[in-house]
Amino acid sequence: MKIIILQHISIEDPGYIKDLMIEDKFDLTTIELDQGEKIPQDLSKYDAMFCMGGPMDTWMEKDYPWLIEEKKKIKEFVVDLKKPYLGFCLGCQLLGEVVGGSVVKSKNPEIGMLNINFSDNKKSDLLFNQFPDQIKSLQWHSYEVQELDKKENITLLASSPETKYQIFKYQKHAYGIQFHIEIKDTTVEEWGCVPEYKSALEKQLGQGALEKFDEDAKNNMSNMNKYSKILYENFKKLLI
Repeated sequence: MKIIILQHISIEDPGYIKDLMIEDKFDLTTIELDQGEKIPQDLSKYDAMFCMGGPMDTWMEKDYPWLIEEKKKIKEFVVDLKKPYLGFCLGCQLLGEVVGGSVVKSKNPEIGMLNINFSDNKKSDLLFNQFPDQIKSLQWHSYEVQELDKKENITLLASSPETKYQIFKYQKHAYGIQFHIEIKDTTVEEWGCVPEYKSALEKQLGQGALEKFDEDAKNNMSNMNKYSKILYENFKKLLI
């Protein structure tokens, strides 16, 4: 299987899910957009696309002009080619914008190990039907997708008290996931080195919050890895 991975900072890759793809000997092509790498012209040869998080926001096209082309390529892959897509955090927001929603500043940022509540739509969904009604996962965002309510082909799968569209699906093949279920033991410490992330963390949780956040994440890591594996195994069914 050929998978294209769009990254916006080198430390935000598919994490534990990437490890599973390597075990399965998937052919992975990583495009590091922040380093000037270009998305291939011919996307038809790829079986799926992963789009990861990053310190920038979807509206920052003047500062990050490659976002313009990235949005076009995501739309081509998801809307025109109708191929499987998984977007995490920024990747979720890019999908939301591409399919007609808006990305806006959240009333309150979500940073920490927080609850995500599934809707009844989960029961009939290919990727998430085996998940419990509530999970706890890492959140680290201050923007979110809105205005998808009246859009065709959108299914809301999970929400949190602060963010309605924690998980949404476009048609049956493209998923936006606002939280970070894909992380590994090293993730929080690595992300804490990014100035934008550290600033948001300390603004939300206070000085010295990184160590406590890292501990909370590690205490919940086995469950996040378990759910990542379920997500991955079910996502593979879209690739057949």
